[in-house]
Amino acid sequence: MTSTPAQLRTTAEGLAAPLPALLAQAEHLAASVLPGAHGRKRAGQGDEFWQYRQATSSDWGARIDWRRSGRADVHFVRETEWQAAQAVTLWVDQSQAMQFSGHKTRGSKAERARLLGLALAVVLLKGGERVGLLPDLPARSGRAQLDPLAMTLINTPARDDYGSPAPCVLPAHSQAVFLSDFLGDPKDLTETVGRAADRGVRGALVQVLDPAEEEFPYQGRSIFESMAGALRHETLRANDLQARYRARLAERRDMLANLARATGWQVLLHHTEQPAATALMWLWQGLDARGAR
Repeated sequence: MTSTPAQLRTTAEGLAAPLPALLAQAEHLAASVLPGAHGRKRAGQGDEFWQYRQATSSDWGARIDWRRSGRADVHFVRETEWQAAQAVTLWVDQSQAMQFSGHKTRGSKAERARLLGLALAVVLLKGGERVGLLPDLPARSGRAQLDPLAMTLINTPARDDYGSPAPCVLPAHSQAVFLSDFLGDPKDLTETVGRAADRGVRGALVQVLDPAEEEFPYQGRSIFESMAGALRHETLRANDLQARYRARLAERRDMLANLARATGWQVLLHHTEQPAATALMWLWQGLDARGAR
């Protein structure tokens, strides 16, 4: 059935409606963490002055700053700041499980992951980096990249119960950030991160959980059902499951820690009740430090 122009416009407006709000939230969060983008604070090609260092025998005479050297008994080289754009690829889990919230006053895990991903993109793009989004949005620089990032995050439908990054080839020696609850089958995650590490990709795993998923505050008769309805379990004594549940959750965290240790990635546990700025600052500082290697 062919849509009329009016129907098409209504559909488009409905899809785009959340876009300004998400962008505004992301930019506000980015500004609260890093009011102005800064450089990578290491020597390299660029126009911005970084530091003076004492000249060595391997430095050409043309590199010596004679004005600065004239005020001392040694020669100094004027170094500029590295300004080569770094590619950072994001993966934000959009599965059904990410739609969970343990309380009506808290947003879902998906909302927090989208906000963190887009806010990080704002900061990185302001700093001159290139940002992409798995699986289909290649890394590009400039503010114009924000709209397709936000549109993809908002309009990607949640299909599977649990998400995992699709097998892909990330740019060699780039960086990556995966945001998910990581509660599904870890096979694809392990394979993707392992392949990325083999290509010199450094990254971060941000596990986003609702506090209820940590506490397991359920008692008595309870029915547990996955967000997509594919899994269902009924028990008369939910409190008897608490110890086993927490043990399984601890095993999953250990798996993420071991994966990060084996690949040189970093891992962060973030709860939706915590300030988003804390996780964003951790990500920005971690990416900046890894990019300086």
